[in-house]
Amino acid sequence: MSESDRSTLYELMGGAETVRRLVEAFYPKVQQNPLLSPLFPSDIGPVIDKQFMFLSQFFGGPTLYSDMHGHPMMRARHMAFPITVERADAWLGCMSEAMVEVGLPTDLRDFLLERLKGSAYHFINTTEEG
Repeated sequence: MSESDRSTLYELMGGAETVRRLVEAFYPKVQQNPLLSPLFPSDIGPVIDKQFMFLSQFFGGPTLYSDMHGHPMMRARHMAFPITVERADAWLGCMSEAMVEVGLPTDLRDFLLERLKGSAYHFINTTEEG
């Protein structure tokens, strides 16, 4: 198989439409989660847009996030927020639920979550809640 024959995760997921649906299914779950909701603004629209751009890029699609905001530097951008193992787990749980909701196949969902685990746990910066 040549390099040009390989699909990106972004393409396997269904491209921009699926990434947008995923992000829009994910954030209501985040807003309802007692561990996560305090970390997010009430106006979640700009966060949804940034997450769409970031996940598009993260999964091999267009470099929307970098084009608009520069290098992601995601750990540095999350240092202002107290991120614990419990919050990383809650974030991944919300993402898993959103993936089920938008109908991603189980094998693809499991693979995507494994990719996201590395980032989620890399952001942990405290053992204390609050």
